[in-house]
Amino acid sequence: MKGFAMPLPLHELAALGTATCWATTGLISADAVRALGAFHFNVIRQLFVSAILAVIVLAAGLWVGMDWPAVAVLAASGIIGILVGDTFNFAAIGRIGPRRAAAIFALNAPMAAVMGWAFLGEALGLQAWLGIAVTVAGVALAILGRPGVNAHRLEALQGTILIGVIFGLMGGFGQAVGSLIARPVMTAGLNPYVASLIRVGASGLTMGIMAALPFAPAMPRRVSRGALILTAITAIIGLLIGMTLFLYALQGSKTGIIATLSATSPVIILPLMWWRTGQRPSALSFCGAALAVMGLALIFTR
Repeated sequence: MKGFAMPLPLHELAALGTATCWATTGLISADAVRALGAFHFNVIRQLFVSAILAVIVLAAGLWVGMDWPAVAVLAASGIIGILVGDTFNFAAIGRIGPRRAAAIFALNAPMAAVMGWAFLGEALGLQAWLGIAVTVAGVALAILGRPGVNAHRLEALQGTILIGVIFGLMGGFGQAVGSLIARPVMTAGLNPYVASLIRVGASGLTMGIMAALPFAPAMPRRVSRGALILTAITAIIGLLIGMTLFLYALQGSKTGIIATLSATSPVIILPLMWWRTGQRPSALSFCGAALAVMGLALIFTR
């Protein structure tokens, strides 16, 4: 019955792969962020991944016939989405932990959906809007359950929670704006590896210049080898794999849909946190995860 076959939603699956990469990155980055500081952590990971992407693109001969206006657009997208978005997101992780930061960062989904509708004319049907709303509500509910006594250090607060919330909101906004800027270029069919190189390279170059300025945050005098190894691992998972999957996802679906699916990392992080900390998430968290799955089902069957 060939006529009844449904195409596999590869772009949506890529967005879920992005969420998994970002959940893993959030979980393993907290210690490195607290050791290096959010700014220098982000500088190191971006320069590292830029070098890897440059090798991939040049070895595969992908850098041909570039549209330089598109390069400028993607560079702006990288500076806003990675420099601003990632730096503030990691600052939030360092202050309030990966679980809480992931919840706040997930607000980039409704931000992107509204901006995609307002600026790109992306008309979302009623079922898609309902799926987005249910998914975001589930993501929010999934992280409300607090751990019990003797909480793991990954749940510890560093400073005031208000500053962490503000950092998380700024990170989510940067991610949403960066997605919005990149989508028109990606729908034209640009190779995701090339797009990743442009975005990460532009952000890394800008941050490298900023790091040399007098007002840049001071680099810690002593940095352990373990912190650098964790930084490299998060760079490969979050930027090299996760960001490339995200740009591929933007090629085939609407900004709000992709932002919502990639924002399910707070749900995905629950079993990872359980495995990492040995503390089982609360029943409220699991209920939120189930609600998020219902929202995803609405999006997939739109």
